[in-house]
Amino acid sequence: MIRVIVSGFNGSMGQKAVKMVNQSEDMQLVAVFNAVITDLDPQTYGLADNVNVYNDFADVDIDADIWIDFSIPSAVFENTKFAIEKGIRPVIGTSGMSEAQTGELKRLADSKNLGGIIASNFGLSAVLMMKFAQVAAKYFAEAEIVEKHHEDKIDAPSGTALNTARLIYEARGHDQKQHNSNDPLNTRGGDYHGVKIHALRLPGFVADEEVIFGGTGETLTISQSTTDRESFMTGVKLAIHEVMESNHLVIGLEQII
Repeated sequence: MIRVIVSGFNGSMGQKAVKMVNQSEDMQLVAVFNAVITDLDPQTYGLADNVNVYNDFADVDIDADIWIDFSIPSAVFENTKFAIEKGIRPVIGTSGMSEAQTGELKRLADSKNLGGIIASNFGLSAVLMMKFAQVAAKYFAEAEIVEKHHEDKIDAPSGTALNTARLIYEARGHDQKQHNSNDPLNTRGGDYHGVKIHALRLPGFVADEEVIFGGTGETLTISQSTTDRESFMTGVKLAIHEVMESNHLVIGLEQII
């Protein structure tokens, strides 16, 4: 039985992670964590009486195999570091960490031979989109990314968009050519090694992204759309089983599918 802690358990994604664990025959929810709550009664949150509720790292004293994190960008680095130091395999879906932070966490986990994953997106359609974009990047010299999320998403650009841009850059091995532009309103978007990223935050979206490649006389658009967060749980479950058999931390679900 895989023993699981869910961090950010009372958020929209955290609730779905709790439900997924409770419905899995080979998993057991042993604890939940959120630093900002004060009520530690599991019944308050509709949890079983044997599930521990924590709001302080110092109180977490329980055997667990997996730390699922769907908290907030400002907390995820310390949460993940704590889990690794406790020997709990991290499965991190919270975005917002810098490359320096993810690099530090990878070095820490790898030094302990501890499996784990930090994924900007657990949706299989989004991961496959990133993989397809990486292939296309070898044949198209220029691309731009448009990502669309709900109005309450805290970070921009999304972790998925940044990871897509990173994969495009790695496939090419050099920065994308820049075009001079008179842009007083800064409409050209963010920039990752020359790949422009445009972030939309509007009601009606859950998580959409498209990568548009341009070449002489042709364009290629690779897009995906998420209409229900429940879809992410397929990737989370896949990741849990993979990291249980792994001895290192990977960045991106595309590394294991």
